[in-house]
Parts: sequence; structure tokens; C-alpha cells
Amino acid sequence: MVKLNKIYTRTGDDGTTGLGSGARRLKSDLRVEAYGTVDEANACIGIARVHTARAHVDLDAMLGLIQNDFFDLGADLCMPDTGEKTDYEPLRIVAAQTTRVEQDIDRLNKHLRPLKSFILPGGSPAAAALHLARTVTRRAERIMVALAQDPAEHVNDEGLRYINRVSDFLFVAGRVVNDNGNTDVLWVPGKNR
Repeated sequence: MVKLNKIYTRTGDDGTTGLGSGARRLKSDLRVEAYGTVDEANACIGIARVHTARAHVDLDAMLGLIQNDFFDLGADLCMPDTGEKTDYEPLRIVAAQTTRVEQDIDRLNKHLRPLKSFILPGGSPAAAALHLARTVTRRAERIMVALAQDPAEHVNDEGLRYINRVSDFLFVAGRVVNDNGNTDVLWVPGKNR
């Protein structure tokens, strides 16, 4: 159970932060960067939800589940799997979470016409916010992939699948809030030459 009595502890004043294991890492460490960027993506989804709460209730509920999952993903990244025995089972992203996002993508995508062009982020405030969340989610994914390349680090494979799927979801969601793609802003290659 999380208990936050005191918000400032001064333990990070030296530029380090504590992982779930208690180990200290620099705040610039790639693992800290990974879960920090997941947190940033979560905040972007929160901004998008300001625009989806009333007009897109089903989509908003899906985004709420993703926000909760992003805290799970942050906890997963914050507690590296070192192979050592712990007194508790660390929270990990599981396949059921990825499957749920895939099912939500399929449910939303069935009402959309196939794209014949790339789209520009925008069209509506909700779509712009969802595309921002998508790009920050992709950045978090890139950082997680870089972290996973370090032989001394471990990143949950399901966490990588999950974040990849969420960025796909956010793309589809951006189209949904643009009148099911009817008000998407299409890219016109070389238009301004």
C-alpha cells in the first residue's frame, strides 16, 4: 500500500532517487528516464481526457484504464528484476493488459475508414492532445528499448509490448475523436515546395 505522508524528503537533493528495491540511481539514469517518461505520457493522457470526458465516454473510460496501467508500468520499471528473492511479488505488466488494449483498438478501429495518407496531429483539441500523448508514449518506448539493450538491466518484455500497443491505441483514438477520421488533417507530401 502506498502511503505518502511527507512530500519532500531531501534524499534526492544529491541528484539521486530511490528505486523500488531501495537502490539509489542518478536521476539521469536510463531506468529513471524510462519511468519518468511513462509518467509524462500519463500526464498527457490526463490532458486529453479533459476533452474526452463528456463527448467520448467509452473512449475516456479506456484512457482511464491506460492511465492506471501506466502507474503499473512505472512500478514495473522502478523495480528491476535482479533475480533476487523479495518479500513480495513486484508489480509487473501482464499479457491481459496488452490484450485489453488490443481489443479496445479493434473496437475503435472498426468504425474508421482505412488511411490512404499519413495524418498530421490535430483536427480537434482532443485529437491534438491524444497525438501528443502518442508521441511521448513512443519516446518512453524508445527509452525502454535502449534500457533493455544494457546486459546489466532487465525490462519486462510484456511492458515493451504493452507500451507499443498503447501508442497504437492513441493513434486510433486521435482519429476517433476527429469524427471517426472524417476531420483528420491529411499530410500532402511536398505541398509547400
